[in-house]
Amino acid sequence: MDAHKEIKDFIPFLNDCPTPWHTVDTLCERLEAAKFVRLREGDKWKLKKGGKYYVTRNGSSLCAFIVPRGTPESARVIASHTDSPGFKLKPHAEYKEKNMIMFGIEPYGSPLLASWLNRDLGIAGRVLYTNKKGNISKNLVCVDEYPLTIPQLALHLSPKVNDEGVVLDKEKNLVALAALDTEFKEKEPYLEALLEIDIDFEKILSHDLYLFPIEKPRLIGNREMISGYRLDNIASVHASLHAIIKAKPSTKHRIHIAAFSDNEEIGSRTAQGAASPFLGEVFERVALNLGLDKEDIMCMKSRSLCASVDAAHAFHPAHSDAYEPHHHALMDHGAVLKTDAQQRYATDAVSSALTQHLCDKHKIKLQRYITRNDIRGGSTIGPIHATSLGIKTVDIGEPILSMHSCRELMSCHDHIALCKLLEKFLIDGCEA
Repeated sequence: MDAHKEIKDFIPFLNDCPTPWHTVDTLCERLEAAKFVRLREGDKWKLKKGGKYYVTRNGSSLCAFIVPRGTPESARVIASHTDSPGFKLKPHAEYKEKNMIMFGIEPYGSPLLASWLNRDLGIAGRVLYTNKKGNISKNLVCVDEYPLTIPQLALHLSPKVNDEGVVLDKEKNLVALAALDTEFKEKEPYLEALLEIDIDFEKILSHDLYLFPIEKPRLIGNREMISGYRLDNIASVHASLHAIIKAKPSTKHRIHIAAFSDNEEIGSRTAQGAASPFLGEVFERVALNLGLDKEDIMCMKSRSLCASVDAAHAFHPAHSDAYEPHHHALMDHGAVLKTDAQQRYATDAVSSALTQHLCDKHKIKLQRYITRNDIRGGSTIGPIHATSLGIKTVDIGEPILSMHSCRELMSCHDHIALCKLLEKFLIDGCEA
Protein backbone atom coordinates (compact mmCIF):
# COMPACT_ATOMS: atom_id res chain seq x y z
CA MET A 1 0.00 0.00 0.00
CA ASP A 2 2.86 2.42 0.71
CA ALA A 3 3.72 2.28 -3.00
CA HIS A 4 0.56 4.26 -3.82
CA LYS A 5 1.52 7.82 -4.74
CA GLU A 6 -0.99 9.54 -2.43
CA ILE A 7 0.30 7.61 0.59
CA LYS A 8 3.96 8.07 -0.32
CA ASP A 9 3.26 11.80 -0.50
CA PHE A 10 1.07 12.05 2.59
CA ILE A 11 3.42 10.66 5.25
CA PRO A 12 6.25 13.19 4.69
CA PHE A 13 3.61 15.93 4.29
CA LEU A 14 2.19 15.03 7.71
CA ASN A 15 5.67 15.09 9.21
CA ASP A 16 6.25 18.60 7.82
CA CYS A 17 3.10 19.98 9.50
CA PRO A 18 3.52 19.97 13.32
CA THR A 19 1.57 23.27 13.67
CA PRO A 20 -0.90 25.33 11.60
CA TRP A 21 1.93 27.72 10.62
CA HIS A 22 4.11 24.92 9.35
CA THR A 23 1.08 23.52 7.53
CA VAL A 24 0.40 26.76 5.67
CA ASP A 25 4.11 27.16 4.95
CA THR A 26 4.11 23.68 3.41
CA LEU A 27 0.92 24.45 1.47
CA CYS A 28 2.55 27.57 0.04
CA GLU A 29 5.55 25.57 -1.15
CA ARG A 30 3.34 22.96 -2.81
CA LEU A 31 1.07 25.54 -4.45
CA GLU A 32 4.02 27.56 -5.74
CA ALA A 33 5.45 24.39 -7.27
CA ALA A 34 2.07 23.85 -8.98
CA LYS A 35 2.25 27.37 -10.51
CA PHE A 36 -0.26 29.05 -8.20
CA VAL A 37 0.41 32.79 -7.84
CA ARG A 38 0.54 34.33 -4.37
CA LEU A 39 -1.76 37.28 -3.65
CA ARG A 40 -1.68 39.65 -0.66
CA GLU A 41 -4.83 40.60 1.23
CA GLY A 42 -3.67 44.21 1.40
CA ASP A 43 -3.10 44.56 -2.35
CA LYS A 44 -5.62 45.08 -5.13
CA TRP A 45 -5.99 41.92 -7.17
CA LYS A 46 -5.76 41.66 -10.94
CA LEU A 47 -6.97 38.18 -11.80
CA LYS A 48 -6.81 36.48 -15.17
CA LYS A 49 -9.35 34.00 -16.45
CA GLY A 50 -7.84 30.54 -16.16
CA GLY A 51 -5.42 31.75 -13.46
CA LYS A 52 -4.44 29.89 -10.27
CA TYR A 53 -3.96 31.89 -7.06
CA TYR A 54 -3.69 31.67 -3.28
CA VAL A 55 -3.77 34.06 -0.33
CA THR A 56 -2.91 33.55 3.35
CA ARG A 57 -4.04 35.08 6.63
CA ASN A 58 -2.06 35.06 9.88
CA GLY A 59 0.30 32.51 8.37
CA SER A 60 -2.07 29.78 9.61
CA SER A 61 -5.01 29.98 7.16
CA LEU A 62 -5.02 29.90 3.37
CA CYS A 63 -7.41 30.04 0.42
CA ALA A 64 -6.38 28.68 -2.98
CA PHE A 65 -8.58 29.10 -6.03
CA ILE A 66 -8.69 28.54 -9.77
CA VAL A 67 -10.49 31.07 -11.97
CA PRO A 68 -12.63 29.61 -14.78
CA ARG A 69 -11.93 30.39 -18.41
CA GLY A 70 -15.39 31.91 -18.76
CA THR A 71 -17.50 34.22 -16.60
CA PRO A 72 -18.03 32.49 -13.22
CA GLU A 73 -21.54 31.22 -12.55
CA SER A 74 -20.94 28.86 -9.61
CA ALA A 75 -18.25 27.62 -7.22
CA ARG A 76 -17.15 24.37 -5.67
CA VAL A 77 -15.52 24.86 -2.28
CA ILE A 78 -13.47 22.36 -0.27
CA ALA A 79 -12.97 23.48 3.35
CA SER A 80 -10.70 21.90 5.98
CA HIS A 81 -8.86 23.09 9.08
CA THR A 82 -5.15 23.33 9.86
CA ASP A 83 -5.14 22.97 13.66
CA SER A 84 -5.29 19.97 16.00
CA PRO A 85 -5.83 19.47 19.75
CA GLY A 86 -2.67 19.60 21.82
CA PHE A 87 -0.73 21.73 24.30
CA LYS A 88 0.53 25.29 24.01
CA LEU A 89 3.37 26.78 26.05
CA LYS A 90 2.24 29.50 28.45
CA PRO A 91 3.67 33.02 27.82
CA HIS A 92 5.96 32.74 30.87
CA ALA A 93 6.40 29.02 30.56
CA GLU A 94 9.68 28.32 32.31
CA TYR A 95 10.06 27.72 36.04
CA LYS A 96 11.97 25.43 38.39
CA GLU A 97 10.68 22.68 40.65
CA LYS A 98 13.52 21.51 42.91
CA ASN A 99 16.33 20.87 40.39
CA MET A 100 14.02 20.37 37.40
CA ILE A 101 13.39 22.91 34.64
CA MET A 102 9.67 22.84 33.89
CA PHE A 103 7.51 24.38 31.16
CA GLY A 104 3.96 25.42 31.97
CA ILE A 105 1.50 24.37 29.27
CA GLU A 106 -2.21 24.79 28.61
CA PRO A 107 -4.54 22.56 26.60
CA TYR A 108 -5.46 23.75 23.12
CA GLY A 109 -8.86 22.38 22.17
CA SER A 110 -9.79 19.01 23.65
CA PRO A 111 -6.84 16.61 23.53
CA LEU A 112 -7.04 13.12 25.00
CA LEU A 113 -4.92 14.12 27.98
CA ALA A 114 -3.53 10.76 29.07
CA SER A 115 -2.24 10.01 25.56
CA TRP A 116 0.36 12.76 25.98
CA LEU A 117 1.99 11.23 29.07
CA ASN A 118 5.45 9.65 28.88
CA ARG A 119 6.09 10.76 25.30
CA ASP A 120 9.16 12.41 23.81
CA LEU A 121 7.93 15.87 22.81
CA GLY A 122 9.37 18.62 20.65
CA ILE A 123 8.46 22.32 20.46
CA ALA A 124 7.19 23.95 17.27
CA GLY A 125 5.40 27.12 16.24
CA ARG A 126 6.19 30.75 15.51
CA VAL A 127 8.36 33.20 17.43
CA LEU A 128 8.45 37.01 17.21
CA TYR A 129 11.68 38.66 18.33
CA THR A 130 13.99 41.63 17.89
CA ASN A 131 16.87 40.78 15.60
CA LYS A 132 20.46 41.97 15.84
CA LYS A 133 19.51 45.17 13.95
CA GLY A 134 16.80 46.03 16.46
CA ASN A 135 13.89 45.23 14.12
CA ILE A 136 10.97 42.90 14.78
CA SER A 137 11.25 39.58 12.97
CA LYS A 138 9.26 36.36 13.04
CA ASN A 139 10.28 32.80 12.29
CA LEU A 140 8.93 29.30 12.40
CA VAL A 141 10.75 26.94 14.73
CA CYS A 142 10.72 23.18 15.13
CA VAL A 143 13.01 21.87 17.86
CA ASP A 144 13.18 18.13 18.45
CA GLU A 145 16.85 17.57 19.35
CA TYR A 146 16.19 18.07 23.09
CA PRO A 147 12.85 16.41 23.85
CA LEU A 148 10.55 17.30 26.74
CA THR A 149 8.19 14.90 28.48
CA ILE A 150 5.10 14.92 30.70
CA PRO A 151 5.94 12.18 33.22
CA GLN A 152 3.19 10.09 34.77
CA LEU A 153 2.98 9.33 38.48
CA ALA A 154 4.26 5.81 39.22
CA LEU A 155 1.80 2.97 39.86
CA HIS A 156 3.04 2.53 43.43
CA LEU A 157 2.12 6.16 44.20
CA SER A 158 -1.29 5.92 42.50
CA PRO A 159 -2.28 2.29 43.19
CA LYS A 160 -5.91 2.67 41.99
CA VAL A 161 -5.02 4.05 38.56
CA ASN A 162 -5.56 0.77 36.69
CA ASP A 163 -9.02 0.36 38.23
CA GLU A 164 -10.25 3.95 38.21
CA GLY A 165 -8.39 5.32 35.19
CA VAL A 166 -6.00 8.25 34.84
CA VAL A 167 -7.44 11.40 36.41
CA LEU A 168 -5.44 14.53 35.60
CA ASP A 169 -5.70 18.02 37.02
CA LYS A 170 -5.03 20.18 33.96
CA GLU A 171 -3.23 22.84 35.99
CA LYS A 172 -1.28 20.76 38.52
CA ASN A 173 -0.52 17.51 36.71
CA LEU A 174 0.01 18.61 33.12
CA VAL A 175 3.44 20.23 33.14
CA ALA A 176 6.37 19.43 30.90
CA LEU A 177 9.76 18.39 32.27
CA ALA A 178 12.35 20.07 30.03
CA ALA A 179 15.73 19.42 31.70
CA LEU A 180 17.67 19.19 34.96
CA ASP A 181 19.29 22.44 36.04
CA THR A 182 22.35 20.58 37.32
CA GLU A 183 23.18 19.79 33.67
CA PHE A 184 22.30 23.22 32.23
CA LYS A 185 24.93 25.78 33.22
CA GLU A 186 23.98 28.70 30.95
CA LYS A 187 22.70 31.97 32.43
CA GLU A 188 19.96 32.44 29.83
CA PRO A 189 16.54 30.77 30.18
CA TYR A 190 16.46 27.20 28.92
CA LEU A 191 13.63 27.94 26.47
CA GLU A 192 15.72 30.67 24.85
CA ALA A 193 18.61 28.24 24.54
CA LEU A 194 16.31 25.86 22.67
CA LEU A 195 15.01 28.60 20.37
CA GLU A 196 18.58 29.66 19.53
CA ILE A 197 18.91 26.39 17.65
CA ASP A 198 16.61 27.77 14.93
CA ILE A 199 16.81 31.58 15.20
CA ASP A 200 19.36 34.30 15.91
CA PHE A 201 17.63 36.83 18.17
CA GLU A 202 18.38 39.74 20.45
CA LYS A 203 15.20 39.40 22.54
CA ILE A 204 12.17 37.11 22.40
CA LEU A 205 9.03 39.26 22.25
CA SER A 206 6.26 36.65 22.04
CA HIS A 207 5.54 33.17 20.76
CA ASP A 208 2.89 30.66 19.74
CA LEU A 209 4.66 27.43 20.63
CA TYR A 210 3.12 23.97 20.84
CA LEU A 211 4.26 20.54 21.92
CA PHE A 212 4.33 17.75 19.37
CA PRO A 213 5.38 14.08 19.61
CA ILE A 214 8.70 13.58 17.86
CA GLU A 215 7.85 9.97 16.95
CA LYS A 216 7.34 10.16 13.21
CA PRO A 217 4.19 8.94 11.42
CA ARG A 218 4.52 5.49 9.94
CA LEU A 219 2.70 2.61 8.29
CA ILE A 220 1.59 -0.12 10.69
CA GLY A 221 -0.28 -3.42 10.57
CA ASN A 222 0.09 -5.03 7.16
CA ARG A 223 1.22 -1.59 5.93
CA GLU A 224 -2.41 -0.68 5.31
CA MET A 225 -2.78 1.77 8.21
CA ILE A 226 -1.08 5.05 9.11
CA SER A 227 -0.27 5.97 12.71
CA GLY A 228 0.66 9.53 13.60
CA TYR A 229 -0.14 12.84 15.26
CA ARG A 230 -2.54 15.37 13.63
CA LEU A 231 -4.31 12.99 11.27
CA ASP A 232 -7.24 15.14 12.44
CA ASN A 233 -7.12 17.19 10.31
CA ILE A 234 -3.95 17.12 8.18
CA ALA A 235 -5.30 14.10 6.30
CA SER A 236 -8.16 16.31 5.07
CA VAL A 237 -5.76 19.17 4.32
CA HIS A 238 -3.61 16.86 2.21
CA ALA A 239 -6.59 15.44 0.31
CA SER A 240 -7.88 18.98 -0.32
CA LEU A 241 -4.47 20.10 -1.58
CA HIS A 242 -4.34 17.05 -3.85
CA ALA A 243 -7.72 18.01 -5.34
CA ILE A 244 -7.00 21.70 -5.99
CA ILE A 245 -3.63 20.92 -7.58
CA LYS A 246 -5.20 18.25 -9.80
CA ALA A 247 -7.99 20.60 -10.92
CA LYS A 248 -7.77 22.52 -14.18
CA PRO A 249 -9.41 25.88 -14.97
CA SER A 250 -13.09 25.14 -15.53
CA THR A 251 -14.72 25.47 -18.92
CA LYS A 252 -18.06 25.21 -17.08
CA HIS A 253 -17.90 28.71 -15.56
CA ARG A 254 -17.05 27.35 -12.10
CA ILE A 255 -14.57 28.69 -9.54
CA HIS A 256 -12.60 25.98 -7.71
CA ILE A 257 -11.72 26.91 -4.11
CA ALA A 258 -9.77 25.08 -1.38
CA ALA A 259 -10.00 26.82 1.99
CA PHE A 260 -7.77 25.90 4.94
CA SER A 261 -8.74 27.64 8.20
CA ASP A 262 -7.19 27.72 11.65
CA ASN A 263 -8.74 27.40 15.12
CA GLU A 264 -11.53 24.89 14.39
CA GLU A 265 -10.63 23.00 17.56
CA ILE A 266 -11.44 26.06 19.71
CA GLY A 267 -14.60 27.20 17.94
CA SER A 268 -13.31 28.99 14.80
CA ARG A 269 -14.20 32.44 16.17
CA THR A 270 -10.90 34.14 15.31
CA ALA A 271 -9.73 36.42 12.50
CA GLN A 272 -8.28 33.39 10.72
CA GLY A 273 -10.97 30.87 11.70
CA ALA A 274 -13.87 29.57 9.63
CA ALA A 275 -16.23 31.97 11.44
CA SER A 276 -14.21 34.94 10.14
CA PRO A 277 -15.09 36.64 6.83
CA PHE A 278 -11.87 35.34 5.19
CA LEU A 279 -13.42 32.77 2.83
CA GLY A 280 -16.43 34.97 2.08
CA GLU A 281 -14.16 37.90 1.27
CA VAL A 282 -12.05 35.77 -1.08
CA PHE A 283 -15.25 34.49 -2.72
CA GLU A 284 -16.53 38.03 -3.34
CA ARG A 285 -13.18 39.51 -4.35
CA VAL A 286 -12.75 36.90 -7.06
CA ALA A 287 -16.25 37.54 -8.40
CA LEU A 288 -15.95 41.34 -8.29
CA ASN A 289 -12.52 41.21 -9.92
CA LEU A 290 -14.03 39.31 -12.84
CA GLY A 291 -16.77 41.87 -13.40
CA LEU A 292 -19.69 40.41 -11.45
CA ASP A 293 -21.97 42.64 -9.39
CA LYS A 294 -23.61 41.96 -6.02
CA GLU A 295 -26.66 40.28 -7.53
CA ASP A 296 -24.46 38.10 -9.74
CA ILE A 297 -22.63 36.96 -6.60
CA MET A 298 -25.92 36.02 -4.91
CA CYS A 299 -26.92 34.04 -7.99
CA MET A 300 -23.52 32.34 -8.03
CA LYS A 301 -23.84 31.30 -4.37
CA SER A 302 -27.23 29.71 -5.06
CA ARG A 303 -25.56 27.43 -7.63
CA SER A 304 -22.52 26.59 -5.48
CA LEU A 305 -21.64 23.65 -3.26
CA CYS A 306 -19.22 23.32 -0.33
CA ALA A 307 -17.60 20.19 1.10
CA SER A 308 -16.53 20.47 4.73
CA VAL A 309 -13.76 17.91 5.15
CA ASP A 310 -12.88 16.64 8.62
CA ALA A 311 -12.04 13.37 10.35
CA ALA A 312 -14.83 10.93 11.27
CA HIS A 313 -14.94 8.43 14.13
CA ALA A 314 -13.93 4.94 13.02
CA PHE A 315 -15.58 1.93 14.64
CA HIS A 316 -13.60 0.80 17.71
CA PRO A 317 -13.62 -3.01 18.12
CA ALA A 318 -13.49 -2.86 21.92
CA HIS A 319 -16.20 -0.19 22.33
CA SER A 320 -19.01 -1.13 19.96
CA ASP A 321 -21.65 0.31 22.31
CA ALA A 322 -20.32 3.84 21.66
CA TYR A 323 -21.72 3.79 18.11
CA GLU A 324 -25.12 3.93 16.44
CA PRO A 325 -25.45 0.28 15.38
CA HIS A 326 -26.51 0.90 11.77
CA HIS A 327 -24.38 3.95 10.95
CA HIS A 328 -20.81 3.31 12.05
CA ALA A 329 -17.78 3.94 9.85
CA LEU A 330 -15.27 1.15 9.30
CA MET A 331 -11.64 1.71 8.43
CA ASP A 332 -10.79 0.51 4.92
CA HIS A 333 -14.40 0.95 3.75
CA GLY A 334 -13.97 4.34 2.12
CA ALA A 335 -14.83 7.97 2.76
CA VAL A 336 -17.55 8.99 5.22
CA LEU A 337 -20.63 11.17 4.78
CA LYS A 338 -21.73 12.64 8.13
CA THR A 339 -25.27 13.71 9.03
CA ASP A 340 -26.93 15.00 12.19
CA ALA A 341 -30.56 15.95 12.84
CA GLN A 342 -29.43 18.94 14.93
CA GLN A 343 -27.28 20.12 11.98
CA ARG A 344 -24.01 19.79 13.86
CA TYR A 345 -23.00 18.49 10.45
CA ALA A 346 -24.25 20.61 7.53
CA THR A 347 -25.30 17.70 5.29
CA ASP A 348 -28.91 17.67 4.12
CA ALA A 349 -30.80 15.43 1.67
CA VAL A 350 -29.73 17.46 -1.38
CA SER A 351 -26.01 17.68 -0.59
CA SER A 352 -26.09 14.03 0.50
CA ALA A 353 -27.69 12.94 -2.78
CA LEU A 354 -25.17 14.90 -4.84
CA THR A 355 -22.28 13.30 -2.96
CA GLN A 356 -23.71 9.79 -3.19
CA HIS A 357 -24.36 10.23 -6.92
CA LEU A 358 -20.80 11.47 -7.40
CA CYS A 359 -19.38 8.44 -5.59
CA ASP A 360 -21.61 6.02 -7.51
CA LYS A 361 -20.57 7.61 -10.80
CA HIS A 362 -16.83 7.36 -10.08
CA LYS A 363 -16.92 4.08 -8.09
CA ILE A 364 -15.78 5.64 -4.80
CA LYS A 365 -16.68 3.85 -1.56
CA LEU A 366 -18.85 6.00 0.73
CA GLN A 367 -20.14 5.24 4.24
CA ARG A 368 -22.86 6.99 6.28
CA TYR A 369 -22.16 8.06 9.86
CA ILE A 370 -24.41 9.47 12.57
CA THR A 371 -23.83 9.75 16.33
CA ARG A 372 -25.90 7.86 18.92
CA ASN A 373 -28.91 9.80 20.23
CA ASP A 374 -27.54 9.69 23.78
CA ILE A 375 -24.06 10.97 22.86
CA ARG A 376 -23.42 14.58 21.92
CA GLY A 377 -21.01 14.34 19.02
CA GLY A 378 -18.56 16.89 17.73
CA SER A 379 -19.18 19.41 14.99
CA THR A 380 -17.19 20.82 12.07
CA ILE A 381 -16.71 24.01 10.11
CA GLY A 382 -19.48 22.81 7.77
CA PRO A 383 -22.38 24.54 9.58
CA ILE A 384 -20.25 27.69 9.93
CA HIS A 385 -19.57 27.96 6.20
CA ALA A 386 -23.15 27.01 5.34
CA THR A 387 -24.39 29.84 7.56
CA SER A 388 -21.89 32.52 6.58
CA LEU A 389 -21.79 31.82 2.83
CA GLY A 390 -25.37 30.64 2.47
CA ILE A 391 -24.42 27.80 0.13
CA LYS A 392 -25.36 24.13 0.17
CA THR A 393 -22.82 22.13 2.21
CA VAL A 394 -21.95 18.48 2.81
CA ASP A 395 -19.81 17.12 5.67
CA ILE A 396 -17.42 14.37 4.60
CA GLY A 397 -14.13 12.88 5.79
CA GLU A 398 -12.30 9.67 6.48
CA PRO A 399 -12.61 7.44 9.57
CA ILE A 400 -9.86 7.48 12.20
CA LEU A 401 -9.35 5.76 15.55
CA SER A 402 -8.12 7.53 18.71
CA MET A 403 -9.30 10.94 17.49
CA HIS A 404 -7.73 13.83 19.48
CA SER A 405 -5.03 11.50 20.75
CA CYS A 406 -1.32 12.19 20.62
CA ARG A 407 -1.22 9.40 18.03
CA GLU A 408 -4.19 8.62 15.80
CA LEU A 409 -4.83 5.81 13.31
CA MET A 410 -6.32 5.68 9.81
CA SER A 411 -6.53 3.46 6.74
CA CYS A 412 -4.49 4.06 3.60
CA HIS A 413 -7.36 3.02 1.32
CA ASP A 414 -9.71 5.52 2.97
CA HIS A 415 -7.28 8.35 2.35
CA ILE A 416 -6.97 7.38 -1.30
CA ALA A 417 -10.79 7.31 -1.54
CA LEU A 418 -11.05 10.79 0.01
CA CYS A 419 -8.42 12.18 -2.36
CA LYS A 420 -10.37 10.84 -5.33
CA LEU A 421 -13.72 12.07 -3.96
CA LEU A 422 -12.47 15.64 -3.49
CA GLU A 423 -10.80 15.63 -6.89
CA LYS A 424 -14.08 14.63 -8.55
CA PHE A 425 -16.08 16.99 -6.32
CA LEU A 426 -14.31 20.00 -7.81
CA ILE A 427 -14.60 19.07 -11.46
CA ASP A 428 -17.81 17.02 -11.78
CA GLY A 429 -20.83 18.88 -13.11
CA CYS A 430 -23.63 17.04 -11.27
CA GLU A 431 -26.29 19.32 -9.76
CA ALA A 432 -29.65 18.86 -8.02
